[in-house]
Amino acid sequence: MPYQSPVRDFTFLFDKVVGLDQVSATDMFAEATAETVEAILTEAARLNDDILAPLRRNGDLHPAVLENGVVRTSPGFHEGYKAIAEGGWVGISAPEAFGGMGLPLALTTAFNDMISGACLSLGLNPLLTQGQIEALEHHASAEMKALYLPKLISGEWTGTMNLTEPQAGSDVGALRSKAEPLEDGTYAVTGQKIYISWGDHDFGGNVCHLVLARLPDGAPGTRGISLFMVPKYLPKDDGTPGEANSLRVVSLEHKMGLHGSPTAVMEFDGAKGWLVGAPHKGMAAMFTMMNNARLGVGVQGIGSAEGAYQAALEYALDRKQGKTPVEGPGGIVDHADVRRMLLTMKAEIFASRAIALACAVALDMGRATGDADWNARAAFLTPIAKAFGTDVGCRVSDMGVQVHGGMGFIEETGAAQFFRDVRVTAIYEGTNGIQAMDLVGRKMMDGGEQAYGLLEEIQALSESARTSHATLAEPVWQAAETLREATEWMVGQEMNDRFAGSVPYLGAFARVLGGYYHLKAAIAEEGEAGPRHKLAQFYVDRLLPEHSALATHAMAGAEGLYALSIEELTGT
Repeated sequence: MPYQSPVRDFTFLFDKVVGLDQVSATDMFAEATAETVEAILTEAARLNDDILAPLRRNGDLHPAVLENGVVRTSPGFHEGYKAIAEGGWVGISAPEAFGGMGLPLALTTAFNDMISGACLSLGLNPLLTQGQIEALEHHASAEMKALYLPKLISGEWTGTMNLTEPQAGSDVGALRSKAEPLEDGTYAVTGQKIYISWGDHDFGGNVCHLVLARLPDGAPGTRGISLFMVPKYLPKDDGTPGEANSLRVVSLEHKMGLHGSPTAVMEFDGAKGWLVGAPHKGMAAMFTMMNNARLGVGVQGIGSAEGAYQAALEYALDRKQGKTPVEGPGGIVDHADVRRMLLTMKAEIFASRAIALACAVALDMGRATGDADWNARAAFLTPIAKAFGTDVGCRVSDMGVQVHGGMGFIEETGAAQFFRDVRVTAIYEGTNGIQAMDLVGRKMMDGGEQAYGLLEEIQALSESARTSHATLAEPVWQAAETLREATEWMVGQEMNDRFAGSVPYLGAFARVLGGYYHLKAAIAEEGEAGPRHKLAQFYVDRLLPEHSALATHAMAGAEGLYALSIEELTGT
């Protein structure tokens, strides 16, 4: 059974769980009618199922290579990308004034979920371009927007983000790349960047690099960093690519997975660049792109989990091994432990997908209304969506290998590829540890207001469902109460004690949100015999209880982490 985009799940979540109708009720997104949403999801599924999913194994078995300075992409990727571009899929949420569809980010999020399940390595390319479009829309000059946005939105040109250097990973302020002003108002950008996804390709057009570098008068640290547009080819007066810029791909990384996505070491040798935004304000502009990308990376994890689940389910239905105590199809799916794994995979995917789409809806509502509360909610949910979505991607794809048994360790089945490809999503665009630190640090500068607001919503719904869905509502209410206590503890602590428990705290919050959205799904289904109620019951009975242990861990403080000396850690 080949990959099938989960259109029914998206439709249900939009209609019954995350409230896309709120978005379509705004003036900005009035065209996002139910008919339009259905058409977008249907066409996106056709692209991903029929054209892109068959390319997934090509990317793994025939990786991108660097030949004589030219990046050669995996077989079929050129044609696959052409289908993405010609279908207008890069610009689903891009401004109509520059050729985009102007539709809600929630629909782009659903598309990115689908493409990640179909072919994660190729799907990373338009995701980066989407982030660059948003950064330019908010920070570039009118002239730069007019030149670059139509080309990026159409997919004729692609975008990258260049932050990391060998000595400057999470500590971006340690970068050494520099930009020297030139007489014509442009800048000569010099430096080396690493881990540049889709730093080059053979799709044609132009590759537009957003590069962080320091001006001569830039202060040390992140406050002195500026952002520059440094294209592979210098645009001519008519906007077409001209002569090559002074930059090159030094090498492509040999990676654990995601082989179809060329990850480049880039060298800029006095390359001509144009300032994006104000001098020394590059991090603000880059964060616009990164925040967009963080939600996108979260659904990369979820989409990969979907692909791994579908492959595992197909194998479990077909594989016959041993006698089972129940009557069923006759495959290993009849074994209790295999059923446990499959239900876990399905329940985790639903929970993480609901969180991601709820985050996207909050972003859309904030943009459409300007309401500070919606923007604050989106900001709070973003690190949870990114970290939990990618953790689910890693856990579910690992479980998919386990369902396959010995054949999961054999590459011919393709089960291992899902795990190898998705593993990096928990690392790039800010590691999941950094996401958790952001959640308990910057996102709790409001004294926990957003966290408490969400918990109040969860408990209000649980209260209203205590009679109709008692076996679900009561545990969700109690879990929210436990999380409230953990939140109160977090707000009252010094920052390093918060950081010490930040990862389990984020995990606990995600677990409770997952229970909330499963409860909403069960209520919307009306009745206790439906599949969504049964799945919710599984989640509440077997996965939600993890929140308690996570909350306990979250409140343990930092002292115990430093109890062992370095000598004791090393055994010396």
